[in-house]
Amino acid sequence: MNISERRACRALGQHRSTQRKVPRGRDDEEALTADLVALAEKYGRYGYRKISALLKAAGWFVNDKRVERIWRREGLKVPANQPKRGRIWDNDGSCVRLRPEHRNHVWSYDFVEARTHDGRKIRMLNVVDEFTHECLAIRVARKLKAIDVIDVLSDLFILRGVPGHIRSDNGPEFVAKAVQAWITGVGAKTAYITPGSPWENGYVESFNARLRDELLNGEIFYTLREAQVVIESWRRHYNTVRPHASLGYRPPAPEVFMPAFSAWPAALPRPAPPAKLPVAERPTVH
Repeated sequence: MNISERRACRALGQHRSTQRKVPRGRDDEEALTADLVALAEKYGRYGYRKISALLKAAGWFVNDKRVERIWRREGLKVPANQPKRGRIWDNDGSCVRLRPEHRNHVWSYDFVEARTHDGRKIRMLNVVDEFTHECLAIRVARKLKAIDVIDVLSDLFILRGVPGHIRSDNGPEFVAKAVQAWITGVGAKTAYITPGSPWENGYVESFNARLRDELLNGEIFYTLREAQVVIESWRRHYNTVRPHASLGYRPPAPEVFMPAFSAWPAALPRPAPPAKLPVAERPTVH
């Protein structure tokens, strides 16, 4: 079209300087993109907000909007949101669910099952502090009975003190008379959920889903010992490194004296910015 730049810009409501200024990208855009993609590959079930928190922990001064822009530009997929579940309510509208009010107020525990490569079953007993969201223990064995529940709890009581309540479902290992008598004897109270209502034990159920989604679904365990080592390493990573959205994208129990690379897996260990991955670890960005 034979029309002047001035007239075209006036018709479009656009300033003329936009036709002359060449857009410039930031100097660190390529390095940031490479680190972001590397983290997305390493933590495949994390969204851009958790990746942003890991980048900041690694030394990047970057906001969530910039991370989201690069995330979408690179075509990275955000994991699907968990479906919302209703609560249990009394007739007067009050929630009957016991709410944690401080550390060691309410613990919850539950079993998760998986299999080694030979098809044999392994069981995991997961214990979670509902207030801090910290995973206190994961006991991994071929079989776990009521005596094993007592053994795990006794170790935790010595290390962390006796909680006010312990929440669980009505599995035979939890409702066993020996377990109930022992818990009552040390000064704690049991809080059993309504049969067939797993959403009442939402904290540990959510943890179980994270464990399965982020670790168990992507690992092949050839031996029981391998499963114990890998799962314990993931537990330490979950507590000290993994960002939690409900905690403002902070880990529940960060250990500032522990190097990041000692957790599972390494969360980009390197000094203050400019933060860059080693050449050998940085993927090619097209």
